[in-house]
Amino acid sequence: MDSVKAFAKKYWGTVVVLLVMFLGYKFVTDNELVDKVLFPTVDRIWDAFMLHAPEFPMNFISSMTLLVPSLIIGTAIALAFGIVLGTHKRLRDTLYPIVYAISVIPAILLSPFALYLAPTFASASVFLIVYNTIWATLFATITGIMTIDKRYLDNADTLCLTGWKRLTKVMLPAAMPSILSGFVTSLRSSFLVLVFAEMYSAQWGMGFFVKKNSDFGLYDNTWAGFLFMIIVLVIVMQIFEKVKNHLLKWTID
Repeated sequence: MDSVKAFAKKYWGTVVVLLVMFLGYKFVTDNELVDKVLFPTVDRIWDAFMLHAPEFPMNFISSMTLLVPSLIIGTAIALAFGIVLGTHKRLRDTLYPIVYAISVIPAILLSPFALYLAPTFASASVFLIVYNTIWATLFATITGIMTIDKRYLDNADTLCLTGWKRLTKVMLPAAMPSILSGFVTSLRSSFLVLVFAEMYSAQWGMGFFVKKNSDFGLYDNTWAGFLFMIIVLVIVMQIFEKVKNHLLKWTID
């Protein structure tokens, strides 16, 4: 009961805003104040959502088989390079401009090269998601390590912590707020690239469902797909928030 009250107290404003947005959309679509093809009524979207609900679990599983490995690979690469560049000033000064220049190239512009060079369409999709995932976490890791309070490092020197212990017991925990902030950005943007990546040879997937129906002009189905993706993203972000709060329980809320 206490948890329900705490949840209501924290998110009542969010609920009010969502309710206003819902009622506003319902009003303009019911009164045909916008294009009724592009913006179907709430009833039509709900009917489409219920009609295709049995397909959504398979679409979710298909998307996750692309997204989860890509996030793991991208995060591992970002942490590895971020730690190296964050802890070695001379190497950072040399490579940072090059890394930054590469990072501004959108993943979508690399799709022709990925399709041509990758052995399969699936590996091309993974490459695009991994590429998009790396940058925010990489720069956040570099920044987090560079801005560690010198007192932490002095204490580590006093305790004779070096190498792996110094990295895992002092540096990474101190940089974790910045790293997790970058990962949140990577996680959100990865869903956008997922939609694009699933355009290639996919038979299932949340992005494939949205793209397929939008191509055929079935916008009630398209909005139903959007709704499902939003639900998934909100759930994923809430789970991540719980994990982040656990990892950062030593910080000030």
